[in-house]
Amino acid sequence: MEGIQDYCDRLATELGAWKAKANDVVMRMDHVSSGDKEKVMDQVRDLHMFVEELENRIIGLSTECPTHYERGQIEMEAKLTEKYIDY
Repeated sequence: MEGIQDYCDRLATELGAWKAKANDVVMRMDHVSSGDKEKVMDQVRDLHMFVEELENRIIGLSTECPTHYERGQIEMEAKLTEKYIDY
């Protein structure tokens, strides 16, 4: 049976992978020409906020390691599914 810390470490790693993917998209969008960037500015802003939220959750896992993180995980998965999976 895995320990709570192992679970939190694995979840932090998974969130870190999503953060890296989102950062990659943000970096590509930052290099798009100004005219094209205007068309997707809201989505880019949302991605920046999403990356920040991921970072906060990763920090929370490393400092607090809640015993039951399912609610937070469901919230993050819903956000990923709603906004970013199709991009």
